[in-house]
Amino acid sequence: MSSIKPSVIVNGREYAWPQQPVVVVCIDGSEPDYITEAIRAGAMPWMAQVIGDKGTDGQSADGRGIDLRGDCVIPSFTNPNNMSIVTGVLPEVHGICGNFYYDRETGVEIMMNDPALLRAPTLFKAFQEAGAKIAIITAKDKLRRLLGHGLSLDGARDSNAAICFSSEKADEASVQHNGIDNVVDLVGMDVPSVYSAGLSEFIFKAGVKLMESVRPDIMYLSTTDYIQHKFAPGSEGANRFYSMMDGYWSRLDELGAVIGLTADHGMNAKHDSEGQPNVIYLQDVVDDLLGAGNGRVILPITDPYVVHHGALGSFATVYLEDTAQLIDFAARLKEMAGIEQVFSNADGCAQFGLATDRMGDIIVLSDKNTVIGTRADRHDLSGLEVPLRSHGGISEQTVPLIFNRKPGASLAVGQYPGLRNFDVFDIALNRLAA
Repeated sequence: MSSIKPSVIVNGREYAWPQQPVVVVCIDGSEPDYITEAIRAGAMPWMAQVIGDKGTDGQSADGRGIDLRGDCVIPSFTNPNNMSIVTGVLPEVHGICGNFYYDRETGVEIMMNDPALLRAPTLFKAFQEAGAKIAIITAKDKLRRLLGHGLSLDGARDSNAAICFSSEKADEASVQHNGIDNVVDLVGMDVPSVYSAGLSEFIFKAGVKLMESVRPDIMYLSTTDYIQHKFAPGSEGANRFYSMMDGYWSRLDELGAVIGLTADHGMNAKHDSEGQPNVIYLQDVVDDLLGAGNGRVILPITDPYVVHHGALGSFATVYLEDTAQLIDFAARLKEMAGIEQVFSNADGCAQFGLATDRMGDIIVLSDKNTVIGTRADRHDLSGLEVPLRSHGGISEQTVPLIFNRKPGASLAVGQYPGLRNFDVFDIALNRLAA
């Protein structure tokens, strides 16, 4: 373990040097009820011990740690929230406002997984430069490059190279590019399907192996929400998945790690009583109201992995050819069943802390049980094995903030209001009792 060093300042936030290994986990799609129901079913004995019973102040009364709640970033999607967690700031600062956006200057729709789009450094970079050993394991490779941006990763040249790989492509990891090789042999598990619970289990198994051997100062583990898209809280499939994670967290705890658990977003059912998706095909609406070619709908949930959600989420942005129509068009959208909120670019970006140049002229959010699409023929729903569950809106904003240590004085009631999921490193490093 590294000797005590001065604090590190990243994007205006100060972080104390870790006195024990710090492991932060982003449980993709983890609505708080998943943990509550799994504990009730007896599937998470370690977690039950950590959080105990709730006191009247909402904090753990008799657990070893603390069970809080925080708000995630809107849109409640993977990329913007993971990047807020690891930079400690909103998307208006780091620039990643979705999984996908439209570049108006080039007329090209772009995946937001290129590090060149990132406008703020991660805390990993700052800690590595100060001498900390960093390990990052994510489920899907789309996040790996963003999370590892700016890090020294060439283990052949740098003895303090960071470790950064995805379970999706663990068999391709090399010392030169990921700071580690022979990952599959280390973990003792074949690379799982990208559409499986195993993709997340690989992360935790690898994390435990690294903690037993390399013992990084800071470790970040980010899962996939494949299970949460398929299974509701309290279901057998969900409880089995959370039981698996509980076992690995218990082992990391045994190894002396400070553990902070949060999520990038929650998850809700988005279907009717017969199991059919509740979808507003917004491009059709735009074309009907404004005429074909006068507006483009962008769905920031879009990424290469759409089998489990069909690229349907509860957040969309619309680019207009003629912004003079904005006020009237927005008013008509607000009247539609299933639409929860409609904002202009300026108002929506101010409300949610988004970068104005990476959002359209109008921002649209659907309600808890409704999703937004473009046109029906653009969404392949054949891969949906169960009724649609998805995310993206305000209804999926509340997420867990759980730690395996008691809070320090600065987390006392009323002294730390308005918690966000991107406060997780601040709490884990600065605000827990010694």
